[in-house]
Amino acid sequence: MGKEAVRAVDDVSFFIKQKEVLGLVGESGCGKTTCGKVILKILDPTEGSIYFGGREITHLKKKEMMPIRRRMMIIYQDPFGSLDPRMTVKSAIAEPLAVHRTVPKKERDEKVIEIMEKVGLTADQRFRYPHEFSGGQRQRIGIARALAINPEFIVADESVSALDVSIQAQIINLLQDLQEEFGITLLFIAHDLSIIKHISDRVAVMYLGKIVEMAPKKILFDDPKHPYTEALLSAIPIPNPRRRKKGEILMGDVPSPVNPPSGCRFHPRCPYKMDICDKEVPELKENKPGQFVACFLHA
Repeated sequence: MGKEAVRAVDDVSFFIKQKEVLGLVGESGCGKTTCGKVILKILDPTEGSIYFGGREITHLKKKEMMPIRRRMMIIYQDPFGSLDPRMTVKSAIAEPLAVHRTVPKKERDEKVIEIMEKVGLTADQRFRYPHEFSGGQRQRIGIARALAINPEFIVADESVSALDVSIQAQIINLLQDLQEEFGITLLFIAHDLSIIKHISDRVAVMYLGKIVEMAPKKILFDDPKHPYTEALLSAIPIPNPRRRKKGEILMGDVPSPVNPPSGCRFHPRCPYKMDICDKEVPELKENKPGQFVACFLHA
């Protein structure tokens, strides 16, 4: 019995401007993490092209990628699993400096201390091991490690979802400050639209491996066009017990990526579905300047 192919990301096309924060949002399992890893070439795409700084990097060999890898990094979701428990904080942060040879060996300790202080850690903590830190502190170590080689582009993959809400706010504010200070281009992946709203310049909404809407943050939150975006926005809680809002409850479960629905992948759960929706795939088209939507309601 042969294995069925899963297209975790299918016909996805978008760009990120230099020094911009693009928020990529969607339910768990929709392909967000795969998309981020493909952009960084941690995973190789089966089709399509990846451009970085105007250069196509899709088919570059490992040796050809090394100079480009110095310019891109990732912050993982699990701040404990992403760190080697046998390595001190100093060794973990210094490792990319050694691999890419960006800082002479005798200057690495000084660089480690500088980066640690930038992310809110102290110099004496560099001799400790990951298990000696809290979840928020471990994520600060992950951020320091990503910043060590002064990258131009960072993928933050659900980088606060494993943290308590109070710690989430601290890490988001830290990322925002560092992004502005260093002029980093950031792809911020999350499933929480309230966090996306806080940090992003533009937002791309993904459903079952496809981008269904993309727009500047203010336009998307003020005037969402895709029914899935509307449903996600209606699910954001209001921190006021006296105010109530009617949420849009999506019917059914997310379909299997092994056997996705025909036509528009969202149509089995869409309250506005039409006859065309299960027959044809809607294209991602510009609805108004800067706002793109893949929906026959706005074709």
